[in-house]
Amino acid sequence: MQPRSQHGFHPVFCTIVPPHVLDKLSQSDDPALAEPARRTLEADAARRTRRQVTTLVPPAVTPAPEGARTGKPDRTLYDCRHGTELPGTKVRAEGEGPTGDASVNRAYAGLGATFELLLSAYGRRSIDGNGLPLIGSVHYDEKYNNAFFDGEQMVFGDGDGEIFLDFTVAIDVIAHELAHGLTQYTANLSYYGQSGALNESVSDVFGSLVKQYSLGQTAEQADWLIGAGLLAPRVQGVALRSMKAPGTAYDDDVLGKDPQPASMDDYIHTGDDNGGVHLNSGIPNRAFYLLATALGGSSWEKAGQLWFDVLTGELAVDADFAAFARQTVAAARSRFGEGDELEAVRKAWSEVGVPTA
Repeated sequence: MQPRSQHGFHPVFCTIVPPHVLDKLSQSDDPALAEPARRTLEADAARRTRRQVTTLVPPAVTPAPEGARTGKPDRTLYDCRHGTELPGTKVRAEGEGPTGDASVNRAYAGLGATFELLLSAYGRRSIDGNGLPLIGSVHYDEKYNNAFFDGEQMVFGDGDGEIFLDFTVAIDVIAHELAHGLTQYTANLSYYGQSGALNESVSDVFGSLVKQYSLGQTAEQADWLIGAGLLAPRVQGVALRSMKAPGTAYDDDVLGKDPQPASMDDYIHTGDDNGGVHLNSGIPNRAFYLLATALGGSSWEKAGQLWFDVLTGELAVDADFAAFARQTVAAARSRFGEGDELEAVRKAWSEVGVPTA
C-alpha cells in the first residue's frame, strides 16, 4: 500500500444517490420517473469527467480564512435557480438571518452542524482543519435527483418529487457529502473498490454522527438510517441506506430491493459504481454500528473518535477493509489500552467478516 503523499491531492466527484439506483429508475416505463433519472445520470457523468480532468491541476494554496482564527464556520449559500452553472446567485452569507427559502436555510444549518461536530468533538476547524469556507448551492438543475460534493463545494438538487424529495431535507445527507471533503483533506482514500467503499462508509459514519449530535441522541436512540425523509411517499422504503441492517432500507417495485451486503460473505464483486463503492460500504457501516452500540452513549465520543483517529492518521490511500480494521484496533489500544473498547472493536469487525489480526 502507498501513503497518500505518493498519490498527491485528488478530489473526487461523490454523489449521495448511487448510480445503480438512478439506472434502475431510468428504465422505468413511466416517463415521470425515467426522464429525471436519465438527466441526472447524464449530468453526473459530465461532472465526474470534468472532475477527473481538473484533478490533474493541483489546488491553489489560499490564506487561512477568518474561520481558522475564530473557530466559527464561514458559510455561503447560492441559488442555481434550476440552472447548472456553479455556484449560482449568492443568497445567504455567514451570520445573515434565515431567508424565505427553506432549502437555503436547511443547507446553511446542515453545514453549520457538520462544522460544529468536527470542532466540538475532535477539535478540527472545518473539513481541512484550517477553517475552510463551506459553500453550498441549492436548486441545482431541473428535477435533479442527487446531491454531491465536487471537491470544492456542496450541491443540492430538488428531487423529482416522485421518488426523491429536496436533498436538503436530511441533515445526514448534507453531512455525508461534506464528509467526503473531510476524507479528501485527510486520508484521501482512492475512490475505487474497498478503499472507495471505505470512502463512502466514512461519509455515512460522519453523516450519522452529525445527525445524532444535532438531535442529542445516543447510539441506542439513533435510527442509523442514511437519508431518512428523502424518499417520496410513494416509495416503499425508509431511507437510502441502513447502517444497522444493510440491505433493508427499501424494497420497492420501481427502485428494486436495497442491494447492500452486511458482511464479507456477501461481498459484491463488480466493475460498476467504481467497483461497488456504494454497495460494499454497508460492511464497514455495520461494523461501526456494532461498535457504537456495544460501547453505548454518544457515538461520536468513542467509536467516532477511533474512526477520526484512523482517518487523520497514516491510513494508506488504497487501504482495504482489513487495513482499516487493523488501524481501528491500533487506535483503540492507543486510546483505551487493553480494555473493553479494544475487544468491542475486534468483535465488531469479526461479526462482518473482516479480519483484524
